[in-house]
Amino acid sequence: MAKKSMTGPMAGGSRLLGRHPLADRFAEILTGAGIETAEHLEAMLGIGEAGEADADPAAQLLGLFEEEAEAEMVEPAILLPAELFLDTAGEDIRRRLFVTADAEGREMCLRPDFTIPVCRHYLAQGEAGRVANLAYFGPVFRQRPGETGEFLQAGIEMFGNDDPAAADADALRLAVEAVALFGVDDPQVRLGDEGLFTAVMEGLDLPLPWRRRLRAVFGDRARMDQAIARLAGSGAGSELVQHAGFLGAIAGANREAAQAVVEDLLAIAGIKAVGARTAHEIAERFLDQATLGGGGGLSAEKAGVLTRFLDIAGAPDVAADHLERFAREAGLTIDPAIDLFVRRNEALIDSGIDLRSLGFAADFGRHLDYYSGFIFEIRDPERGDDKPVVGGGRYDGLLERLGAGQPIPALGFSMWLDRLGVEGYGREGGRS
Repeated sequence: MAKKSMTGPMAGGSRLLGRHPLADRFAEILTGAGIETAEHLEAMLGIGEAGEADADPAAQLLGLFEEEAEAEMVEPAILLPAELFLDTAGEDIRRRLFVTADAEGREMCLRPDFTIPVCRHYLAQGEAGRVANLAYFGPVFRQRPGETGEFLQAGIEMFGNDDPAAADADALRLAVEAVALFGVDDPQVRLGDEGLFTAVMEGLDLPLPWRRRLRAVFGDRARMDQAIARLAGSGAGSELVQHAGFLGAIAGANREAAQAVVEDLLAIAGIKAVGARTAHEIAERFLDQATLGGGGGLSAEKAGVLTRFLDIAGAPDVAADHLERFAREAGLTIDPAIDLFVRRNEALIDSGIDLRSLGFAADFGRHLDYYSGFIFEIRDPERGDDKPVVGGGRYDGLLERLGAGQPIPALGFSMWLDRLGVEGYGREGGRS
């Protein structure tokens, strides 16, 4: 675009009003100050195209959420019941909570993330299942080795869309646009799919306790390989030997009755929680161990199928071919999960994303219990570490666990603004 000279139309003022008698003198003053074009003046005043380029990226981010995603900005409470996160978020969040108690002795915590509080807001403000996009910007509190425990997050949660492939693609496209506002123009994007992993376990007809155990370590390949090896070995493992008598007594019993017995024993011992696990969860773990101890272990064939699935990786279109061949060779009926994967790839292409710029890994997970399908993380290649700047995914079952009464399609993503150079409430620092 041609630059506008300060001695041209701008120096002369509006053509409708005629030339101002002091226009030439004003132009001389600006030139003396090093402002020689209209673009320079617009940039100095923060207006026009040049000013827009220098706008606060955090403010632009909120505009992106509100205008492109048509999201409503929400601000959940900072102090929340700890049980919300103990019951739904998983081990990774549990062990990093900042916990306190209120005047009545109820266990409370500082907000460790936004997803669960925003889901509660969604349920409280209207009919469950309605289409709604809710965005947020504010502090969260989570213990992070080597990083501050109080930091800013922004993100969006999307509810009620009944086309999961298109919604997944829209969320990833929005996330890529969001990090571009902070100068991340060549992001590293990693994809996973917990729905595929669940489908494989169901296709192998694994007992529910085995699925829970494998699901608990999904995303940590070393622990996953160890879990598969233990299940394929003795079945129970040495950890069960010390409790063999008790576990043997409850093995095969009615699950609800056995759970009540375990919870009563814990109550008699005065145990309400251990390591952020509730008595109910401890009882569930004992019952799972009893089931594991009573079984014959994971067959070598099924262990090999799990490992082959977890090894699948590559660009999403290439991975789709590998998944179809894997299912065919393993004799697994997981067509719905693969079909969704393929339709998501098509939706990503339709949204303008080059599949070759994405990396899929079947063993990739995000260490949060509520994820149920598509998951992703975005990294800034200019950072010196391997920490994500964005993480998100699909969690269709979470709202039911929070009281919705039925599964509701939902997904979203969060951005670590401190890792994108935002040091405080809108104050931009440097990306490191």
